[in-house]
This record gives sequence, structure tokens and C-alpha cells, in this order.
Amino acid sequence: MTVTYTARVANARFGGFSQLLLLWRGSIYKLLWRELLCFLGLYTALSATYRFVLTEGQKRYFEKLVIYCDQYASLIPVSFVLGFYVNLVVHRWWNQYLCMPLPDTLMCIVSGTVHGRDERGRLYRRTLMRYAGLSAVLILRSVSTAVFKRFPSIDHVVEAGFMTREERKKFENLNSPYNKYWVPCVWFSNLAAQARREGRIRDNSALKLLLEELTVFRGKCSMLFHYDWISVPLVYTQVVTIAVYSYFLACLIGRQFLDPAQGYKDHNLDLFVPVFTLLQFFFYAGWLKVAEQLINPFGEDDDDFETNFLIDRNFQVSMLAVDEMYDDLAMLEKDLYWDAAEARAPYTAATAFQRQQPSFQGSTFDITLAKEDMQFQRPEGVDVPQGEAQGDLLQRLLPVGSGMAAGGLLGRRLSLLRRKNSCVSEASTAASCVCTGTPDGSAPECSCGDLLLDPSLREPEPEPLAGSEPSTTGPVTEPFTTVSMPMSRGMAPRWLPSPIGEEEESLT
Repeated sequence: MTVTYTARVANARFGGFSQLLLLWRGSIYKLLWRELLCFLGLYTALSATYRFVLTEGQKRYFEKLVIYCDQYASLIPVSFVLGFYVNLVVHRWWNQYLCMPLPDTLMCIVSGTVHGRDERGRLYRRTLMRYAGLSAVLILRSVSTAVFKRFPSIDHVVEAGFMTREERKKFENLNSPYNKYWVPCVWFSNLAAQARREGRIRDNSALKLLLEELTVFRGKCSMLFHYDWISVPLVYTQVVTIAVYSYFLACLIGRQFLDPAQGYKDHNLDLFVPVFTLLQFFFYAGWLKVAEQLINPFGEDDDDFETNFLIDRNFQVSMLAVDEMYDDLAMLEKDLYWDAAEARAPYTAATAFQRQQPSFQGSTFDITLAKEDMQFQRPEGVDVPQGEAQGDLLQRLLPVGSGMAAGGLLGRRLSLLRRKNSCVSEASTAASCVCTGTPDGSAPECSCGDLLLDPSLREPEPEPLAGSEPSTTGPVTEPFTTVSMPMSRGMAPRWLPSPIGEEEESLT
């Protein structure tokens, strides 16, 4: 029943849609010709009455009525109300099609998870898909007049092979006043669980995947039921209908041609056929007819969904997928491009020109910049040593207090933390230290850590012992602060985790 014209408009060309204007099936002419003839007949009757029946006094009164109707008919918001209504109906129409229960994904999962080439394995797969098809038939015969005419009773469903007589007894014995389209889905779940217990479904993950897809399938059936139950609010449909009909009822009088001899404004021309009024009726009334046809796509109009075709198609392909195509594989062979470094499929002579077109690399691929615009511009202060920047950050985060200036515990912790951050490794020390080695290989005492310390926070260096000389062999070590330990040290408090490491143990 669906009118398909996609191939006719595959390519845009001059007057591309004009060839669609001559189609009759599913056209606006087929929907609107009765209303258009009725409107034109009433208009012609009023015009003939005005010209040939009314007296002169009656004509003057009728002319005032015409001017009044023409003046106030524009106050009816036809475009506003009708536009929103049609937009709502079209959106609802497409969403209803997206809710059509299609078994394609479910049949692939059944074929891949329910194993067994014997008769019982085949029976499992076919029964599972038959239950899914039965659920779709039950819901479609509840919402579609075409499907209901095909299956007017459960006996017709049984005779069609969607349900066995034993299943019909179980179905009718369920005492429920509500629609029972969901019952085959429950049978599907129970049968899948039984197949898992028998090992036909080999693990719980496969069973979970199968039931999840069944849930999606059942959800679409449920949405069809709810779309059929919950319609567009009746008041909205009534407002739109009254707006359109009242507008053109006013146009029947207000768009009459008056006698030009009377000198009325905008009535200088006397015609018998109101061309633009008919066009306006064609557009607005046609718009309303579009909404009328799409508000329920499960009828028997030209553009309604072909539900019976979908039932036939879904039942056949689902049985093919889980029965004849089960474990049916072609022999594995090397493909045509097995040894090719770059696999490219050939083109015909009609499409060879597409091969010369460059591939899309991105919208900025062809942008070019001048050489001077591609130079990096470093902001001021970017060459400040990293250690100094970290020291400034610590100064901002931990302001100096009286206890820190006096060389307290917090001040010593800050000193160690700064030393740790400034001299992390020998490589970083060599890169940031201002003290460079002497040409003869001797390394003077490094004081890069002191560069990060405020003079008030520096701790006094211990005096070297008499007679001792500093060692010049071995790696250069960091001169840590020596702290006297008059008593046995204890454990650090739990509330003060230290990132410094073993150096914290020298603090009390």
C-alpha cells in the first residue's frame, strides 16, 4: 500500500518533482477532490444567488457582509495551528514505524546461540522464532485493521500456523482482562531457559544476550499498543479542524466578487472563478488531509504501513535464518585481494570518474597560512627556571609565619619539600643548577636548593669538623640539614603523610 517514488527523485534536475504531480495513487488529488468540489459548488451557488436572485437592497446588504467576512477572516490563525499539528502528527507517524517489531537481530542471535543440528535443536530455534512472530501478530491484529481482517479470531491465528492448539488452550486459560500479546514472549523466555539447562545455550552470557534482544522486541510491541491507546489529544484535533473549516466558511462569503460599479475598495475586477482562493483551499485543506491520513498509519490508506506484508516477510526470513541457514557456511577461500598491498574494488565505465576524485581529509586540509603566521610566539617569563616557579608557587600556597621563620618543624618540612622538588634527579639538577663543574672535573658544592629558599627560612649549615677535608670523590650529594636528636624518635603522626620519603625520619 505504500507509495514509493524514491527512484524517480534519485537525482536532482530541472523540474524534478514535476513528474510526481501526475501520480494519482496516494496523491493529494485523490484525497481532496471531494472537498474541493464541495467548496467550489457552494461558492458558485452563492455567486449566482448574488448576481441573479437578490434584489438591489439585498445586494447592498450582502456586499457589506462580504467586506466584513473578508476583513476578519484573517484573524483565524490557520497557519500557526495547522503547522504545529501536522509537525506533531508526522513525528508521531515516523516513530510508530520505528516501533514495528522486526525479528532480524533476534533471529541472528538465536541462530548463533541455540546450538544443535539434530531435530530437537532445530525445534528449539524454530519455536523460539515462532513465538516472536506470534507476539507480533497478536499486537498488530490489535492495532491494524488490515491485519485484523486477515486474522479476525484466534482460530485464524492457529490455522495460519503461528500457534498450536495446545498453546491456544494455555493462552485462553490465562484469566486476564487485558491484551495478552506479551504471553508468547514469556513462552520464549521459558523455552530459552530450558535450552540453557539442556546445554543448547552454552553459557549464561549467551542466554543474557538472547533475553536482552527479546526485551527490545517486546518493548516495540508494547510501544505499538501505547501509540494505539494514547492518541493525539482530541481537543487539539478539534481546534485544528474548526480553525480550517471556519476559515473557509468565511472565505465562501468574503471572497465573493462584488459589482465594480459600486466602487468598493479592492473590488475593481469581477471574475467568476476565485483562482487564489481555490489555491489557498488546496494548500490548507490538503495540509489537514495529510494529518488525517498520517495520524493512524495502521489503516488501509494508500500510504499506511503494509503490516500484512511485514508479517509474511518477517515470518519467512526468521525461519530461514534459524533453520536452513543454521551452521551453513561456504568453504573458506582466500579473497581476490589476498596478496594485494592496497585492496581496491573495480569501477564500471559509468562510475570510473569517481575513482579520480580525491578522498576527503577534513575541512581544514586545504587551509594555508603565511610563513610568519606559523611562528610560535612565547609569552614573557616563559624562560623562568622550573624550580624557581615551583618555589613561587609554594610561597603563595604556604605563607611565611612566625613559627616558620624561627626554624620550626613546619619550616624544616618546607625546606625539605623544596629541596626535593628542585633537585629530583641528577639530570634535572644539571639542567637547572647555576653551579657548573670546573674544567678539571672537580664539582663545587651545589646550592641550587638554596636558590628556592627564602633567606629567613634557610637553616644554618653545620660547621665542618676540625682536620676533616671535604671529599671530592664519588657523586655529588645534596647537603641536607642536620638535626640533633636528643631522644629516641617516634613514629610520624598519621594525619601528616609526607611525600618526602625517608628524609622525614630525621625530623622530630
